[in-house]
Amino acid sequence: MSTFDVNAILSSTAYGSDGDKIGKVEQVFLDDNSGEPTFLTVNTGLFGAKENFVPVKGARQDGDRVVLPYTKDVIKDAPKVDADQHLSPAEEEELYRYYEMNYDGGRTAGTDRDRNAAAAGTAGVAGAGQRHADRDHDRAGVDQDRRAAAGEDASVIRHEERLNVGTQQREAGHARLRKYVVTDHETVDVPVEREEVTVERTPLNGTEAHAGTGRIGEEEVDVTLHEERPVVEKETVAVEEVGLNKQTVRETQRVEADVQKEQVDVETDVDRNGVGRDDLGRNGEAPRR
Repeated sequence: MSTFDVNAILSSTAYGSDGDKIGKVEQVFLDDNSGEPTFLTVNTGLFGAKENFVPVKGARQDGDRVVLPYTKDVIKDAPKVDADQHLSPAEEEELYRYYEMNYDGGRTAGTDRDRNAAAAGTAGVAGAGQRHADRDHDRAGVDQDRRAAAGEDASVIRHEERLNVGTQQREAGHARLRKYVVTDHETVDVPVEREEVTVERTPLNGTEAHAGTGRIGEEEVDVTLHEERPVVEKETVAVEEVGLNKQTVRETQRVEADVQKEQVDVETDVDRNGVGRDDLGRNGEAPRR
C-alpha cells in the first residue's frame, strides 16, 4: 500500500471483497514511525455522516477503485472511532482485534492526521472534499514558522464547516386497486294491465233479425281474460373505468445539524492576561466559549 498514490486513493471509491460498492475514501492514516499507510476511512453514511476505519493491509488499487479485503457488512459494523482525531493505542487495538489482525503493542498507534500531513507532504492524511483544506493548514504552518524565523509577518488559515444537503429517493409505500362485490336491494314499481269482465245488457223489442227464432234453454259463453305480470332479468354492463395516477407533490422539510468553524485569538508576550481578536472578534473582548 505504501507504493500507492495517496492522493489518488483519496479521490477513489472503495469496494468490498464481494464486489459491492461501499463509498468514498475520506482519509488515509499514516504510521508515525514509518510513514506507511495503516488505515483508511470509508464514507458509509448518508451525506457523509459516518466514516468507518479499515486496515490498509490487503487492499489493492484498481484505477479509481480501491478494493478492500472485507465485505461491506463487515466494514459497516466496525467499531465506532472518531475519524477527526489521533488514534489512541486502545482504539487501534480494538480495530485490529475486530479485523482479526495481530496487534504489535502500539507501534502504529501514533497515526496522527496533522503530523503525518506535514511529514508526508501533500500525500499525508487528508479527507476528500473539504478535508483537503487540512493539507493547506499544515503547509501554512510550515511557512508560518519559516516567516517567523525570518522576522516576516505570520498568518494562519481559518476553516469552517458548511452543510451540503441533498435528497435521496426511497420507497414510501404502495397503492392498489381492488374490486369487491356488494349487494343492493332495489324496489321498482312496474305498471301492469289485466282484463276484467263487465256485464252489458241491451234491450230487444222483438223486431231484430233473430227475433222469433229463440228458444228457451241453457247456454254458456266462454270469454278469455288476459293480464300482465312483472318479469325481472339481470344483465352486466360496464359503467366506469377506475385507474391510478402518480403525481409529485413538493414540500419543504427542515434539516438541522451542528457545524464547526475556527476562530482566531491573538495573545502577546506583553500582556498574557489580555486577549486580542482579529476582525472576527468584537472590540478586543475575550472570546466566549
